[in-house]
Amino acid sequence: MTKSKENELTEVAILAGGCFWCMEAVFERVKGVLKIVSGYIGGTTINPTYDEVCSGITGHVEAVQIMFDPVVITYETLLDVFFHHHDPTSKDKQGNDQGTQYRSIIFYQNETQKQIAEKYIHELNSSHTYSSPIVTEVQSASIFYPGEEYHQKYYEKNSYQPYCQYVIDQKIQTLYKDYGKLLKNKIL
Repeated sequence: MTKSKENELTEVAILAGGCFWCMEAVFERVKGVLKIVSGYIGGTTINPTYDEVCSGITGHVEAVQIMFDPVVITYETLLDVFFHHHDPTSKDKQGNDQGTQYRSIIFYQNETQKQIAEKYIHELNSSHTYSSPIVTEVQSASIFYPGEEYHQKYYEKNSYQPYCQYVIDQKIQTLYKDYGKLLKNKIL
């Protein structure tokens, strides 16, 4: 845990569920989320660029680093939102986005997060929540590289673009419908 400016305890979650623009736009609206950074993790290239990650040669995935207040929102609840807003049964693909950079991974920060993630996936598989087995990986967090500035708060800056209107708006509407009590504000 780290201390924020307000001297409160914060925790970090790193989640990869396809396009980081989508994940960022969803989690940005959740109470208890203090800061989100879109970036890259899990590969071998130092300081990868978006173009390098998209090529598939670096091994990185698009991910979001979420700083959150565990008093307001639990890690388990973040995982619930995460699994509800991408397809954890689809390997290397989310919607029309295809490639290893879009694979589903939970990057745990400590043994507690690892155990929570593994238990959560086990429960989802046991309850047959999805018609296919979950392919989401659970890996120890490695170096997280923030993405280029134009990727940060992408939806907020580009909500008029077709991808945002067709793909991200749908995810946000699902969040409003299914997680209303978790929202920072009703309208953003």
